[in-house]
Amino acid sequence: MCGIIGAVAQRNVVPILLEGLKRMEYRGYDSAGLAVVVDGVLTRVRRSGRVAELEAEVKKQKSHGHLGIAHTRWATHGAPSERNAHPHVSKDSLAVVHNGIIENYEALREHLSSLGYNFTSDTDTEVIVHLIHHYSRQEKDLFRATRKAASELKGAYAIGVISADAPNTLICAREGSPLLIGVGIEEHFLASDVSALLPVTQKIIYLEEGDVAEIGLLNIRIIDRDGRPATRPMQTSQLSAERAELGNYRHYMQKEIFEQPRALAETLEEALNYGGFDPRIFGENAEQTLRAVDSITIIACGTSYHAASVARYWIESVAGMPCVAEVASEYRYRDSVPNPNALIVTISQSGETADTVAALKHAKLLGHAHSLTICNVPESALVRESGMRFLTRAGPEIGVASTKAFTTQLAALFLLAMVLGKLRGRIGSGQEKKFMDDLRHLPSMVNQILQLEPQIELWAERMAFKQHALFLGRGLHYPIAMEGALKLKEISYIHAEAYPAGELKHGPLALVDSDMPVVAIAPNDALLEKLKSNLQEVRARGGELYVLADQDSQMQAQDGMHLIKLPEHAGLLSPILHTVPLQMLAYHAALHKGTDVDKPRNLAKSVTVE
Repeated sequence: MCGIIGAVAQRNVVPILLEGLKRMEYRGYDSAGLAVVVDGVLTRVRRSGRVAELEAEVKKQKSHGHLGIAHTRWATHGAPSERNAHPHVSKDSLAVVHNGIIENYEALREHLSSLGYNFTSDTDTEVIVHLIHHYSRQEKDLFRATRKAASELKGAYAIGVISADAPNTLICAREGSPLLIGVGIEEHFLASDVSALLPVTQKIIYLEEGDVAEIGLLNIRIIDRDGRPATRPMQTSQLSAERAELGNYRHYMQKEIFEQPRALAETLEEALNYGGFDPRIFGENAEQTLRAVDSITIIACGTSYHAASVARYWIESVAGMPCVAEVASEYRYRDSVPNPNALIVTISQSGETADTVAALKHAKLLGHAHSLTICNVPESALVRESGMRFLTRAGPEIGVASTKAFTTQLAALFLLAMVLGKLRGRIGSGQEKKFMDDLRHLPSMVNQILQLEPQIELWAERMAFKQHALFLGRGLHYPIAMEGALKLKEISYIHAEAYPAGELKHGPLALVDSDMPVVAIAPNDALLEKLKSNLQEVRARGGELYVLADQDSQMQAQDGMHLIKLPEHAGLLSPILHTVPLQMLAYHAALHKGTDVDKPRNLAKSVTVE
């Protein structure tokens, strides 16, 4: 979603701000802007469109300054336009950038209008800057004015504030949206995403809910929601700037698809080093908790929800435990029946997904005492909120369409199923050794599938200009069909939906004709013969089939049925392998259509508002 960066330094901060915005482009945005203070004067530059357009205008105006804030906006209130772009200013002396949504902005706007403030945008953010300006005239102190204004805001916000009257001071506050401070040598930074600060510092302070901070060249002062001085620990980020570079790849999505063997190997490394399925991979005291729980509730959004849906099959099959997968945005708004003995598992690439963080807090309020987060970002809100954690080692994922984050989430969830199964006495030593061997071989098997890219590209060329597509799977692979359909629709804009293949006769078969490509996942498992019957139903209606089968499935390409064979059937790990060609299919279909692969329209990488 929106991105914030700010800096106070003894050097020109404009290059730092622009580079930070570029590193947050993956989050999704429609406009960008920055404001700096120079010789007691506030100047602002905004542009609708890409950061490159803002950078060109900044260079044209020769903007510079030792104090500044910048922002990439993903439109909520008000259309994408320059007038709605951040930063917003009040009386040409004070500027604000904001992530989140202010729920009571209409009442505040009416009140501030009555005080003589003129609104020039359609955003909820503009009430913040005028409210802070209003209180700054009373308080004569930007920090106190921001605290007072923040106390009147309802909703979610992360804000950065600068003023022409305070040329060496950066103010920030957060409630419900992530915000962090970067620590340098006689310079400090502010950002909503650690990736924005990697070129200048890896020393990070994460603000907590309700914090307001005053940041200067040499000092940082933090006040908690109760007005008390607070000390937040400084951490060293484990991320590296190099991992976020594009390198020789055409797009980040392509790079991240091909990074999956490495990402899986690193994610599995600790577990494999134990030589068996050891509960300590989820925390030193995880065994006691995992023995105590009697069911699993997995909560996630989007692609992570599809990972949760696969895990349900694994956990119920291997561990014999009841397991449900919940959509986070639905879970927190329905009357569920809490079970204090259930384990709440949350999944998120960023660890800042607003609905998932809120769902975990909601589960705790219901009395759920046991929680585990599977996440790619060690310093994230979700990790800090959870009792146990497992960190995937995917590295920075820049493309909006999740690839390596998804397969590493699946690997982590497979480990969870195995640990639970072992603790419950359902996995013997022989089975454990076989599963461990399969996991060691997994990165190599994924690498073999990546070699199928030329064949998949031919499929993509045939499918790219179709209007609709249907994805079919059964059992463990139905969620993978859902993930394949999601990938195709989000980056190629081809309408796609997924169904359990056995449900064809209950409605979807009416859609099948020669213009509706049908993609089927056909592993050589116990459901293969059932699936073959479903595929015959498609062929009988003139549908064109694209089938991903295993090498040992004894299926052959025929007229109206295109076939790509993966390696031999991988058993329970098969969903991970069958995911990869679907990612490549979506990628190449988008290439043929000419869409923006890494930044699909209307979407954002990290969804930090409802």
